[in-house]
Amino acid sequence: MPLSPDPYALRKLIVIAICASLSVVLGIVEALIPFAVTIPGAKLGLGNILVLTCLVCLGGKDALWLIVLKTLLTAFILGSFSTFMFSMFGALGSFLVMYVMLGLGGSNFSLTGVSIAGGVAHNIGQLTAASLVLGTTKIYFYLPFLLGAGVVTGIFVGWAAKHLIESLRRIDPFGMFHAES
Repeated sequence: MPLSPDPYALRKLIVIAICASLSVVLGIVEALIPFAVTIPGAKLGLGNILVLTCLVCLGGKDALWLIVLKTLLTAFILGSFSTFMFSMFGALGSFLVMYVMLGLGGSNFSLTGVSIAGGVAHNIGQLTAASLVLGTTKIYFYLPFLLGAGVVTGIFVGWAAKHLIESLRRIDPFGMFHAES
């Protein structure tokens, strides 16, 4: 994102940086929670609360920047190249589905529904990356287990994002909601 003398653009850049930082911190906290013991490979997706919030409040381009920053930083801190690749495939798949759902029929879908679809797409994206790395499609037999986890975490992420968006709109800490009005 190029720097601009426009104060609104600078505020957006600051908000994206804060969201990326919070997403990374939430990813680190999430790594300490033994959720994956129940369903290997499943995660809570706490950082996606901020991705969905950014997508709704700032739009697709800014949410995409956030996803790239979040995925790169989290992979550098916690993972490896394969972790990065799996996360990026999942994050881009999730972003695409949520962006299309919000863009085509934003009022037709609840935020929780959009989040669930994003969680499911994230799991499919990760399995696609694993399939490419392993050279087999047999990995998709694990999909039903991940889909269940994606639905449950999608409900939580959607609920949390809804409340975060309502709070941000109420307090408007960066002047983001009235700057373009």
